[in-house]
Amino acid sequence: MNQDKYILAIDHGTSGAKVALFTTRGEALGFEFEPTPIIFLPGGGAEQDPAEWWRAIVSATRRLLARNLTPAEKIVAVACSSTFASTVAVDSAGKPLMNSLTWMDSRGAPYVKERMEDFLNIMGYSLSNILSFIPRAGGAPALSGKDDAGHILYWKNRLPDIYARTHMFLGSKDYLNLKLTGKIAASPDSIALFWLADIRDINNVRYDDGLVRRIGVDREKLAPLKPSTGILGNLTPEAARDLGLPETVQVIVGSADLQSACVGSGAVRDFEGHIYIGTSSWILCHIPFKKTDVFHIITSLPSAIPGKYFCANEQDAAGGALAFLINNLVYPDDGLNPGPPPDDVYDRADRLASQVPPGANGVIFTPWLNGEKTPVEDHYLRAGFQNLSFQSARKDLVRAVLEGVACNSRWVFGYVEKFVKRKLEPLNIIGGGARLSTWCQIYADVFDRTIRQVQDPLLGNARGAAFLASVALGYIKFDDIPGLVKFTEICRPNPGNRKIYDGLFREFLNLYQNNRRMYKRLNK
Repeated sequence: MNQDKYILAIDHGTSGAKVALFTTRGEALGFEFEPTPIIFLPGGGAEQDPAEWWRAIVSATRRLLARNLTPAEKIVAVACSSTFASTVAVDSAGKPLMNSLTWMDSRGAPYVKERMEDFLNIMGYSLSNILSFIPRAGGAPALSGKDDAGHILYWKNRLPDIYARTHMFLGSKDYLNLKLTGKIAASPDSIALFWLADIRDINNVRYDDGLVRRIGVDREKLAPLKPSTGILGNLTPEAARDLGLPETVQVIVGSADLQSACVGSGAVRDFEGHIYIGTSSWILCHIPFKKTDVFHIITSLPSAIPGKYFCANEQDAAGGALAFLINNLVYPDDGLNPGPPPDDVYDRADRLASQVPPGANGVIFTPWLNGEKTPVEDHYLRAGFQNLSFQSARKDLVRAVLEGVACNSRWVFGYVEKFVKRKLEPLNIIGGGARLSTWCQIYADVFDRTIRQVQDPLLGNARGAAFLASVALGYIKFDDIPGLVKFTEICRPNPGNRKIYDGLFREFLNLYQNNRRMYKRLNK
């Protein structure tokens, strides 16, 4: 009976919106993508226009439906996955008061520091703040200012008129749900980086008045909480008209991108890990306990699966580093450019990297284009190619970017395994970067772990959103999901490359230790 029911899944990422059609068992019929611009501003600003998000979603949805993969009346639900820690301030009519502050926006950093520090500090936090935030919320506002708490403090201190006129502060997923249904709600996972919720009872996550006072936000500006598998409501007539769908389509509360991706990767049981390579990258697994490692910024947070925690470590630049190489160095839009990049430019880059031996002929790339959040929080760090010579070729640079991103991920991964106190293997890999077979094998070799390339890895987030909708509507259970996820390729570590990559990783860490003070001097 479920074979003729379909779910429209929206994966809203930094670079754009993917809209995909799935069966209730997670089988993809097709997808469309529409890019969205990001606006970088002086002082660490990184904004996006929510109107551009909606325009991209509408455009991609209409193109997808025009392919006639299924009649629109057979689509029973819409589910969103969206970027974690991109914040929208809306007025009482639900309209954004200005651009969203994305997860890369660090302009709230000085105001977080002002709130968090005191005479006696531990890693920049007063003892009273540590004792208040860590036990209850699992963590505290990032000193980098790159989370929802930092964004709210930026508005309150630098744009008080925006703050005063704000009816609700919403994560990007919850804003898109408002556009779809006209209703305001957040899920325990989507508000985790507001750092305002008591998550000690994972089955009863709620805002904590003490934490609200410490950050200084007005309690009434925080959205009511609903589970990610809840049904928020039907499409509004306007949203249905824009998208070309019936008004009877139900909208699922859904989840942020990290949590949706874990579900979409098939790693839904405790201690099953996955790697995501998109603009950024993360390593994530579900865990049955609440714990915090304050020194390496790992904590337990609410999962998309109600009643579960997850832990994650995230790096700022992954696929974004490869995109930087291609768009800024290989195909720049300037007087020296050879023309626009071909449609298959990433596949070409993957093939080119496969022609270079492990170690990229000695070239090392550090991927800190936007500073770094974990396992060290240092927004002064910057990217670079090291050990270039006259013999270095463009293909060496491509390989070095793939290896450098993987080395940074290994740095992150080591602390995740220490956090969970066990070896995580195999690891499922998803995201746009996971389409590249050479990169998947590099990850296997650098990590010394078996890497399973999920089928249609570009649709991992969207598939996770679809699975959440399917669970919400009663078509499947979470326990069914591992059996519904298929793998395209299994990459096993090559023992012959172990020594090369262990040495490369040591030098990667040395580059951080030897240059971090220089980066601070240059970028402070």
